[in-house]
Amino acid sequence: MKRHAILPALLVVATALAATPAAAQCFADYKAKQDAPLRLHYGTAEIAGQCTPAAAAEALAPRLAAAGWTLLNVVSVFGPEGLAERKESAGAFHLRF
Repeated sequence: MKRHAILPALLVVATALAATPAAAQCFADYKAKQDAPLRLHYGTAEIAGQCTPAAAAEALAPRLAAAGWTLLNVVSVFGPEGLAERKESAGAFHLRF
């Protein structure tokens, strides 16, 4: 590539990167359990990376396990607009893990 052709190519790349939107916030609601005695909870959590149920399960399972909980399932993934409607149901487990 000629030297004078590098600058326009760099400008194209820089413009494309600047136009890329920032990663949107992703949250998941989930159900988890503890055994002996059986305890269940519903909670919400912020998820980094892909905003899919599979990615949420992969991120949540070790977080919950570290606190003695087993992930049962990811109910859904959603953006910040869905937090308020789930806050009361999640109670103490709202954004805890």
